[in-house]
Amino acid sequence: MAGQAVGPCQRDLPHASHYLHQLSGAEPTPERARALQTYLNTVCDHGLNASTFAARVIVSTRSDVISAITGAVGALKGPLHGGAPGPALDMVFEVGSPERAEGVIRAKLDRGERLMGFGHRVYRVRDPRADVPAQAAELFYSNGGDRRLYDLARSVENTALRLLRERKPDRRLDTNVEFYTALLLHGLGLPAALFTPTFAVGRVLGWAAHCLEQLREGRLIRPQSAYIGPMDLHYDRAPIRAAS
Repeated sequence: MAGQAVGPCQRDLPHASHYLHQLSGAEPTPERARALQTYLNTVCDHGLNASTFAARVIVSTRSDVISAITGAVGALKGPLHGGAPGPALDMVFEVGSPERAEGVIRAKLDRGERLMGFGHRVYRVRDPRADVPAQAAELFYSNGGDRRLYDLARSVENTALRLLRERKPDRRLDTNVEFYTALLLHGLGLPAALFTPTFAVGRVLGWAAHCLEQLREGRLIRPQSAYIGPMDLHYDRAPIRAAS
């Protein structure tokens, strides 16, 4: 964790187990490793999202894969792409107890705040990936985690969904993958600052696969743009004075 030396490399451990070992210095239990591996598998690829598209554009110039992955990480750094799990968990902690969920969430909606962990840029239904970390979180919290936190999150989710449908019946704002991701990673002992980097640990597989595919195609990605600004503008030129 922060301020501590990186743990020794354990080449005999599977990927998720090794990652947790690097963070804590101890080999994780099978339950903890399985929970993280489930998450990493769920987020390894998801079409042409911002970071994946950035990686493909970079490598399409015949740049190297490492540069493309670096560009993808830069895109993931933006809070609109990789930063949602932390705020989703913050809302659960802010609610604090099931009986407060109604009041806290109504107040957020009254202020026009976005409920993190709900809605998706692409999906107009429940994010199909959401059920995977939800089930992994339930299994994890039923075998050693703080079950009260899981039950609170379920209460927050149900209340948020009901109020969103009440306030915005014309929109489908369902649970997305970030909501239970936050709960699962928190249960594994990861601080919120590591949620997005852990996402990158899983997504790097998809980035690399897209890069290799783009290299095989061998074509430069060069989207066209259409100018939609003002037309027929004229500029007055200042008179040119001769040097004295």
